[in-house]
Amino acid sequence: MVQHLQAHFDAAFAALSDVTRRGVLEQLGRADASITNLAERFEMTLTGMKKHVGVLEQAGLVVTEKVGRVRTCRLGRCRLAEEAAWIERYRRLWEARFDELDTVVEELTRKEKAHGRKRRQ
Repeated sequence: MVQHLQAHFDAAFAALSDVTRRGVLEQLGRADASITNLAERFEMTLTGMKKHVGVLEQAGLVVTEKVGRVRTCRLGRCRLAEEAAWIERYRRLWEARFDELDTVVEELTRKEKAHGRKRRQ
């Protein structure tokens, strides 16, 4: 189960690592589109866009359907909920660490000010 989840995360994060693929997801969030339309919108070749769509498909983020000569893309069922939960755990962890660091800095600043006042007197 853990390996499957790890592979799923790897595929999703790899797909999201590219600005064009993130743009494709944003576009498909507004409306389904053919690969031809996506290629035109992103000023790419059909072959290049097919590769991007293939990566998104493997990650479960996009589903394609071929009707005649037109391959239409739409958002897949993967809603990135598991990835968002994973990111949230680490966000909370880092937030707690930064809060602890803030406490240490405030304490050091307070001690420095107190120590500085003693010297001046």
